[in-house]
Amino acid sequence: MFGERLKLARKRAGLSLRDLEERLNRQVSAQAIGKYERGDMMPGSPVLIALARALEVSIGYLVSPMQARLDGVEFRKKAGTTAKDRARVETEVLEQVERYLMIEAILELDSACWNHPLPDPQRRVMSDLTECEALAEQARAQWNLGLDPIPNLTQLLEQHGIKVLLLPLPAGVYGLTCLVQRPEREVVPCIVVNRATTLERRRLTLAHELGHRLIDDTSPAGAEAAAKHFASAFLMPATSVRQDFGTHRHAISPPELMPVKRGYRVSAAALLVRCERLGILSHSALAYAFQTFARGWRTAEPEPLELPGQAGTLEAPERFEQLCYRALAEGLIGLPKAAELLRQPVNVIAAAIEGPRTANADHH
Repeated sequence: MFGERLKLARKRAGLSLRDLEERLNRQVSAQAIGKYERGDMMPGSPVLIALARALEVSIGYLVSPMQARLDGVEFRKKAGTTAKDRARVETEVLEQVERYLMIEAILELDSACWNHPLPDPQRRVMSDLTECEALAEQARAQWNLGLDPIPNLTQLLEQHGIKVLLLPLPAGVYGLTCLVQRPEREVVPCIVVNRATTLERRRLTLAHELGHRLIDDTSPAGAEAAAKHFASAFLMPATSVRQDFGTHRHAISPPELMPVKRGYRVSAAALLVRCERLGILSHSALAYAFQTFARGWRTAEPEPLELPGQAGTLEAPERFEQLCYRALAEGLIGLPKAAELLRQPVNVIAAAIEGPRTANADHH
């Protein structure tokens, strides 16, 4: 309905009813906007155009029927974020997911068929954190991952039907997980990660959120602790880590850690903690490492995989963009629609379709 769309667009812009009234130069009152959102009134064409411009959305977006809603939204590190921040994030997620589902519908793809990494899709109850090791091994086996590091976790999750979004989230929020509900259709799992965090942190967040899709919230081991343990085991299989460092060490040096960290594409601190959990390092050896050479590693990543200024460029979600260009190439949508879906100017989309141009046109 129009009212729901208007409310979503307003929340995404971070505006109150009074703020939107001001942005419209009092063309319409806050009370009238509230009636639009509740469905008590419908605006005329001039007001509709003004609303679309003020909220930086298309008129088509405002008048399109709602096809999806979010359910079971769970923020990670929610403390310190305001209700307004969370509302803005949720509305942005829903808007992006709707565009995702729209392009899949145009291409007649089934979004709901995500390949669950367990034979039985029921969530598992973790009585003890050690059970997370077996759960991670089972998930890797179901997806035929073997014991090798996962080169691109974002791509892996997208290939198995999970919607992955990379968004600028409020400070302190690493990510969130939710289910997308659609009328008379199966739910679609969605994971959102913070663009501003390091690649190492984003990968851990993705694996953590996958854990929450597999682990029962009532687990005696604690759903949050279990998901964290699962993420570590999923990204760094026990057998492989022991092959890298041995079964028991008194200490591990930074020159040993860095190549392995780059191979698993995890943080150096997470790799050290993983070694302690597997009994390769003692608790005292881990504490000594964080007191000496690894001091500060929890807040500043040593030898980060992404260089300064590259945040969010590696392992970025690509499937949605690929589907848009696929639909454009097949003639199922035109340039204006592609530009609307991708939030890019028409000339940028047109240039991308033309492909890279050679430096010297005489070669043609």
